[in-house]
Amino acid sequence: MKNLTLGEKPLTLAQLSPVAEGHRLKLRVSAKTYAQLKPSRQMVEDAVGRGEVVYGLTTGFGKLKNIAVSPKDLHDLQRNLVLSHCVGSGPDMPLHEARLVVLLRIASVLRGVSGVRPGLVRRLVEFFNSDLIPAIPQQGSVGASGDLAPLSHMAAAWMGHGHVYLEGKRMGARAGLRKLGLEPLVLEAKEGLALINGTEVMKSLAVCQVTRAMNLSRAADIIAATSLEALMGSPRPFGKRLAELKQNEGQDRTAANVRRMLKGSQVVKSHDDCDRVQDPYSLRCVPQIHGAVKTALQHVVDVLSGELGAVTDNPIVDPVTKEVFSAGLFHGQPLSMILDYLGLSVCTLANVSERRIEQMVNPDLSGLPAFLTPNPGLHSGLMIAQYAAAALASENKVYAHPASVDSVPTSANQEDHVSMGVTAGRKARTILDNTQRVLAIEWVCAVQAREFRSEIKAGKGVEAGAALLRTKVKALKDDRYLKPDLDAAEDLLASGALVAAVEKAVGRLSH
Repeated sequence: MKNLTLGEKPLTLAQLSPVAEGHRLKLRVSAKTYAQLKPSRQMVEDAVGRGEVVYGLTTGFGKLKNIAVSPKDLHDLQRNLVLSHCVGSGPDMPLHEARLVVLLRIASVLRGVSGVRPGLVRRLVEFFNSDLIPAIPQQGSVGASGDLAPLSHMAAAWMGHGHVYLEGKRMGARAGLRKLGLEPLVLEAKEGLALINGTEVMKSLAVCQVTRAMNLSRAADIIAATSLEALMGSPRPFGKRLAELKQNEGQDRTAANVRRMLKGSQVVKSHDDCDRVQDPYSLRCVPQIHGAVKTALQHVVDVLSGELGAVTDNPIVDPVTKEVFSAGLFHGQPLSMILDYLGLSVCTLANVSERRIEQMVNPDLSGLPAFLTPNPGLHSGLMIAQYAAAALASENKVYAHPASVDSVPTSANQEDHVSMGVTAGRKARTILDNTQRVLAIEWVCAVQAREFRSEIKAGKGVEAGAALLRTKVKALKDDRYLKPDLDAAEDLLASGALVAAVEKAVGRLSH
C-alpha cells in the first residue's frame, strides 16, 4: 500500500486518482506539520479563556450566531452541532468517494487555520489508516456552508453515532471503534464546526468523476476509431493539417489519438482512390465533438486543481493576522459550476456514440447485415442494443439540467444563496454511468461490425481493443441473452483495461 504525505504541499489530482479508482493509501503527517496546528489552536483556547464572543467558538451557528454560549457548555455545543446536522438521506456514498471525503477534510484542517488540536488530527489519520470510513448519506447538502449534513455524518461516526465501514464491511460506528480498540472522539471548542464546514463532498465527487471522464475520453476515441473502420470511414478528417487550421487543442489531441489507432490500417489504404465525398458527422466530426469534451475536461481539471489546496473552513483562525474572521470560503459555487460543465460535456460523448451505433446497425446506412447479425429476420442481433443506448443518451439530457443555477435560502435566510454542488456532482456521476454504458454498446457493435469485413486489416490500436473485447465477449452469431456481454464490455471500459490494452499497442493517448 502506497503512502501519501499530507500537509507539506497541496494535493494533486494525480495523487488522489488512485483513491478515486478504489485503491487504499496510508496517510503520513510529519511532526512539523502537526506543530503548525498549534498557533491557531492556541488562539481558540485564548479566546475561550478570555470569555470572548466569537462566532463558531462561543456562539450558536447560522441564524443563531448572536447567541453566546457559556464556556462550561462548549463541549455540548460542538456535540449538539454535529448531531443536529445529521439529517442526510438516501444511500451511502460509494466507499471510494467517502474515503476521499475523509482524506480531503484531513488535508484541509492541516492548513493550520481551523483551530483544531493536533491530537484530533492524529486520531483522524489513525481512523483513515485503519480503513474506518464513515457511512455518509448522499443527499442533504445544499453546498453553501460547505457540505454540512454529509460531513456531520462523517464527524458523528467518529463520535460513535451512525455507521462506518471497517475494511469495507458496514457496521454500527461504536462497533467499528470497539473492533479497533479506539474510543469515540470528544470534540472541544471549534472542532465540530471545523470538521463539518467544508466542500470536501463536492471535491470528492469532482475528483472521482473527472478521473472517470479522462478514462472515458480516451476510450471514446478508441471506440470511435473502431466504428470508423467498421463503417469504412475516411481518415482524412483526422489529418494534422486540419487540426492546425482549427487551432483547437482538444481537436488536435483527438485527431492524434485516432491517427495512432489507425496506424497500419488497410481500411485507410482502401481510401487512396475512394470516391466517397463525405461521412456522416458522427464520424467526420469526431475531432471537433470529442475534442470539445477534452477542452471542457481541461477546464474542470484546472479549477479543481486549485480547489484541492483551498481552505474551506469558517471561521478562519489565522495565526498570521492574529484574527478570527468569518468569510465564505465554504461556498461551493466554483465546484458546482465545473461539475455541471463536466456532466453536460460527457453527455456529448453519449449522444454521438449512439449515432454511430445507429450507423452500424442500420443496413441502409452501413451496407452491413441488418442489426449486425449473420441471419437477420430469424435473429434480431443488436437491434435493441441501439434502443438501450438511445434511452441512456436521452436520460442524460434530463440530468444535464444545471444544479448550479438553483438556490434555495436556508438558515432563516442567513444563508441566502447556495450552490447545490453535491447535486451537480451526483448528476455528473449518473451521466458518466450512462455514457459509459453507451460507449460499451458502441464498442460491442463496432467489433461485431468489423468482423463482417475482417478480410481488411484494421489499425493496430483497433485490433488491440477488439482482441481485448473478445476475451470476454464472443462474436454474436445467434441471438442470446445480451446483458452479460454488455456488462463485460462496460467493466473492461470502466476499469481502464481498454485504454491500457490499446496504449500498450500504440503508445500513450491524450485525454
